Amino acid sequence: MKQNDLQYAIDEITDIAAGFGLDFYSMRYEICPADIIYTFGAYGMPARFSHWRFGKRFYKMKLQYEMGLSKIYELVINTDPCSAFLLNTNSLVQNKLIVAHVLAHADFFKNNAHFKKTNRKMVTSMESAAARIQALTDEFGIDQVETFLDAVLSIEEHVDPHGEIGGGDQLITAPRKHLYDDLWDPSVKEEPIVDVPINEKDLLKFIAENSPILKDWQREIIMIVRQEMLYFWPQMETKIMNEGWASYWHMRIMRELDLTEAEAIDYARLNAEVVQPSKMGLNPYYVGVKLYEHIEEQYGSRDKLFEVRAMESDLSFLRNYMTKEFVEKEEMYLYEKKGNHWTITEKSWENIRDHLTASKVNSGFPYLSVTDSNYINAGELYIIHSYEGTELDLSYLEHTMPHIYTLWGRPVHIETVVDGRTTVFTHGKDGIKRKYGKAFT
Repeated sequence: MKQNDLQYAIDEITDIAAGFGLDFYSMRYEICPADIIYTFGAYGMPARFSHWRFGKRFYKMKLQYEMGLSKIYELVINTDPCSAFLLNTNSLVQNKLIVAHVLAHADFFKNNAHFKKTNRKMVTSMESAAARIQALTDEFGIDQVETFLDAVLSIEEHVDPHGEIGGGDQLITAPRKHLYDDLWDPSVKEEPIVDVPINEKDLLKFIAENSPILKDWQREIIMIVRQEMLYFWPQMETKIMNEGWASYWHMRIMRELDLTEAEAIDYARLNAEVVQPSKMGLNPYYVGVKLYEHIEEQYGSRDKLFEVRAMESDLSFLRNYMTKEFVEKEEMYLYEKKGNHWTITEKSWENIRDHLTASKVNSGFPYLSVTDSNYINAGELYIIHSYEGTELDLSYLEHTMPHIYTLWGRPVHIETVVDGRTTVFTHGKDGIKRKYGKAFT
């Protein structure tokens, strides 16, 4: 593949995409070897702080690539300008598809309401955060910093992307004198915790502001992790929509290109690999593109597609536009493995729709809220799981609670529902205990 051929294709595809009405940021394309692509994929960004978890993810992805089990053709970063990284072993026709695909991603990033508060200079912010955490590592030692990161990352998904302030009454504080005075005041760290009515979904923010035992540098790390998770959150809550939008448009843009017979065959094969139903789960590319096509057919206009792209998340996308006709046409049934065979357990389109939308609430993560930071007047942390039919993974819970205890420094309680009964798990100095309560109704 010649560089001039790729640039010509990029220019042609960009013009076609703009002609279809896609509105994207200016683009930067870089061709990278597999090691770089998979490093970016493992870390989620071109620059990020170092942690063993990212390294583990990298080696898993790289091994799958080398064994021919999976392949990342590109990565696109939600920034302005928007950056796309192409695998250096891609053929020209593969890159044509990818350019068409990432232009639609860039349009989605720019125009979907859930991305409006995104930091478009996040690469620079993450570079600074990585440098800061490295400086803290140099000062306090890799063991101490990495162990603390283990604790923070165990609850990284528990942020509130839709508001900086949780429910309940708020403390009124004096005007701050320093940058982080609104997070903590070193002069009162050892004072008794005030019993304030709260209902805070943002566990990271709450712990950073209120933990009685954390040091300043630890609070700083929590807020770094929180800001990065807030950046990634819109991508998690629009995965089906975003990939469906990109697939919908790459298919239509590619039809406008004058492909050779060999290129057309190569494209058809690659597109079939990407946009096909999965026997083992939900393929966001397939479900997304098919639902957009269903909406276009139902409303008879692409204008409706642009409206949907601008306003919805996966949850509302599925809830509002999955119809009986769509579910039956795509044969979207629920299956359960019984013995050596998969058996259909649910055919009701409404139940299937409700099952899928329920899996998208809070981007699929358990909804936890801090309701008391001075439980039994002992400064203990009380967290409630909003149970709506899906139990917590108890093994994961029991591995995570010690990390929360590390961050809070005093006993931590999590109330949930197990086997139909309200259950409270408590982690203190003696490990984890559970107490069963009344039947959940």
